[in-house]
Amino acid sequence: RRVYGIPPGFQTATMVLCELSVWGNFLTTWAALSVIGFVLIMTMSGAAFVHYYARPSYETWRWKSNPKYPKAAMVRSEVIDMLKGMASATLCPSLALHLTQSGYGRAYCGLGPEEAWYHGYGFIVASFFGWWILVDCFEWFYHRLGHKTEIGWNNHRSHHRYYNPSPFAVIADEYIDQLMRALPMLVIPLTVPVNIDMLFVMFAAFFYLYGVALHLGFEFEALSSHHPWINTPFDHYLHHAISIKNRPLHTGFFFKIWDQLADSVFKGDCFCATCSQKKGERTREAYEKVEKPDYSPLLSPRFWLAGLSEAYKQGDDQIKNK
Repeated sequence: RRVYGIPPGFQTATMVLCELSVWGNFLTTWAALSVIGFVLIMTMSGAAFVHYYARPSYETWRWKSNPKYPKAAMVRSEVIDMLKGMASATLCPSLALHLTQSGYGRAYCGLGPEEAWYHGYGFIVASFFGWWILVDCFEWFYHRLGHKTEIGWNNHRSHHRYYNPSPFAVIADEYIDQLMRALPMLVIPLTVPVNIDMLFVMFAAFFYLYGVALHLGFEFEALSSHHPWINTPFDHYLHHAISIKNRPLHTGFFFKIWDQLADSVFKGDCFCATCSQKKGERTREAYEKVEKPDYSPLLSPRFWLAGLSEAYKQGDDQIKNK
């Protein structure tokens, strides 16, 4: 087996992802990526959850889009759906790595062959920004279809159970949704020259790490909720709270231009944290009245077993109703 444009056995720090599939098959690659994904998403989402939810404070609450905190059972449901989404989301990149190692596609690791026109850091940097914009448009369009079509809404509506999301809701989706959202990680390596490490890092940074920010439930003082071209945490909270079937609002991920062009931005009176503070609604007295859920059950295995049993029964009921 060989990576496109790279001598067999050649290993560098930038080839870690490619080398995952050298010594195994598709299933072992998928298992390895799933383990890596689990560690990364639990670290990113978990750290944010501990800071903003498990250790609430008036200073952070002032910037919470929804002044209420979600119950522990709802967070548990988010995590279970997140793990389901992760298992589905890692299928496309795993298949891309496996096919690349088998000689298919045009993906490469490192800098690529010196004689190739795409050799060098300049191409990697340019392709990073190019694919970031194109994939962001794809994610917006697919997400919009999830609200505009019957089949799309049937697959996507479960995500909107989390109308007051926590950082664990980023990929708390049905299998097909996450499979489709990860599809560019399979199609791009098979069709055009691309540094596969760069592509996967781009997805991890801008389509998960920024996803944590969007689903955080808290706004940032340094990033105005009224930003003209970046989708903010408040924009995405709006999407979770009021966007329903045939009413796609703020379905974009990073760039707001797609929703602006489609005229799918919220035009009502703003109730973001900044505006709420100006209205005098985020006082310390108001904070003291807010219920702070006990999240300690999230550390109990029995609590998780009960959640898994409940999720299984819900899935069984859905199958019977179809």
